[in-house]
Amino acid sequence: MTIFRVEVWITDLLSALERQIFDFLGFQWAPILGNFLHIIVVILGLFGTIQYRPRYIVVYTVWTALWVTWNVFIICFYLEVGGLSKDTDLMTFNISVHRSWWREHGPGCVRRVLPPSAHGMMDDYTYVSVTGCIVDFQYLEVIHSAVQILLSLVGFVYACYVISIFMEEEDTLT
Repeated sequence: MTIFRVEVWITDLLSALERQIFDFLGFQWAPILGNFLHIIVVILGLFGTIQYRPRYIVVYTVWTALWVTWNVFIICFYLEVGGLSKDTDLMTFNISVHRSWWREHGPGCVRRVLPPSAHGMMDDYTYVSVTGCIVDFQYLEVIHSAVQILLSLVGFVYACYVISIFMEEEDTLT
């Protein structure tokens, strides 16, 4: 039973680390911050499971509700639901003009860098033309968020189960 408990958190952790890497590649600062906090809380939940500390697992369950909410927001953002636009600099905190790494590097995408025209200089940025993508970047981001939601819901249910087991063991000891 201990091995399965650990596998739930390790799968969540590996998925968050993978997402963190691609958000770093795209300079997506808001998701980087969220992923960082998620990784810390998942490690806390993992530690709580191994060391039999139900309070740490409770922190994980509360964070999971926030994490699901954040991922629903990201899905709405990339699908442009409710007036949100994927073409804004919201995910970069308006610091840079970077977008999702998947925008230019998705499966099957052919990326061509075009020099800017002389009269339309774009602050030393070159225009990038992307064609032939098998899956558009916004759907890849939505898939990432949907996987995070699924793993979080499994983690939430299992965390509640582990907390109940720990509480039952604690009650039998007293």
